[in-house]
Amino acid sequence: MKNKFLLSMGLIILLVMSITLNAQETWKFSFGVKNNIPSFTSIDSNEPYTGENGFGFDFVNIDKVKIHSNKNGYCSADVPFYFSAKVPEGTYEVLITFGAKKHASETTVKAESKRIMLTKIKTAEGQEITKSITVNVRSTKIDASKSIRLKQRSLGYLNWDDKLTLEFSGNYPAIKSIEIRPKKKYTTLFLAGDSTVTDQDGSPYASWGQLITNYVSNDLSVANYAESGASLVSFKSTKRLDKVIGLMKKGDYLFIEFGHNDQKRKGDGIGPWTSFTDLLTEFITKAREKGGIPVLLTPTQRRSFDKNRKIKDTHKEYPAAMRKVAKDLAVPLIDLHAMTRTLYEIWGPKLSKKAFVQYPANTFPGQDKRLKDNSHFNEFGANEIALCVLKGIIDKDLSIKPFLLDAEFMYSPAAPNNFKDWDLMMSPRYRITKPKGN
Repeated sequence: MKNKFLLSMGLIILLVMSITLNAQETWKFSFGVKNNIPSFTSIDSNEPYTGENGFGFDFVNIDKVKIHSNKNGYCSADVPFYFSAKVPEGTYEVLITFGAKKHASETTVKAESKRIMLTKIKTAEGQEITKSITVNVRSTKIDASKSIRLKQRSLGYLNWDDKLTLEFSGNYPAIKSIEIRPKKKYTTLFLAGDSTVTDQDGSPYASWGQLITNYVSNDLSVANYAESGASLVSFKSTKRLDKVIGLMKKGDYLFIEFGHNDQKRKGDGIGPWTSFTDLLTEFITKAREKGGIPVLLTPTQRRSFDKNRKIKDTHKEYPAAMRKVAKDLAVPLIDLHAMTRTLYEIWGPKLSKKAFVQYPANTFPGQDKRLKDNSHFNEFGANEIALCVLKGIIDKDLSIKPFLLDAEFMYSPAAPNNFKDWDLMMSPRYRITKPKGN
């Protein structure tokens, strides 16, 4: 009898643990006054995020954000606003229901460190629309004894905290509910690179890695491990490569873009045809050993014109070395170096400034000096580079092409978009210090 009792108690405990774990796998939130959806946690406008409760509106001190909870069951604000939920590391499907009973709405959604996920989702008065996005949430932990080594400046970045953060902006954004649940089946696109690839945490800086998320389906999770100032050797030494390879599954992709900072390294055995080539080969080999698919991307050009309005070759032999590695090891190569040369020269010295962080003093809070950066992009410029990457995926007929929302889209660096047509609202969390790397 005693054994049967203990067995029964054990089964009950396991059942309770199972129910608890399953309950923790999904986070559901509803917004607005009297919007009590069964099994959803009802949130009002006075619910700030704290680590103790694990959910709520975040960064409410920015621009003195006032979030309105409408009696018809949604929340909105006059400026961009944030909502965060504490979740473990993983890849999540996030279902967001938009709409207002007595108002038209338009909402753009960014996730974590300014990854653009949805742009200008519009609802008519009284209409509801539910959209799904795939969000990668990461931690520095590799295993019980190893972690990625973060630089001091990265410690406050949304990519590296313990929560999933969503930013809502637009012309009367209206959010009715959010449901977060683990994504069960997906392919991961890992990104390894420098400041031109990484998720820039603060405006006005942006990179193509946080814009490409706007163009891929929910079956592709973009896991951006790029870091400002990174070279191949520092990406490896700070354990980012270990993290990526540890997570990689068969069929996942690894996009590798370096060169900006590698060319600054000096010393014996360091150069495009030695250390750079050897490290590229190592990255490729390790990805293939896990069943991953490596792709090389030559570095984006710097905005540096000669007197004839042509782009200078500031990267020397590094792009050529990458092209040779790609050919020798039969690795697909997306030639951003060539595409951005065309792109910048079409714009010319004056118009090309519109794609970079070039702003007069006092454009942003706390910015008392002119921003004049010829390496790092704003969101418009980052979007153009992302379109170049998409073109490369299509031209090379990579197996992730079906994951693009428009696999037949037409884009040419020789016919770029016009800055005047870019009107997405900038995120209100600013970092006016120039990213590492140049």
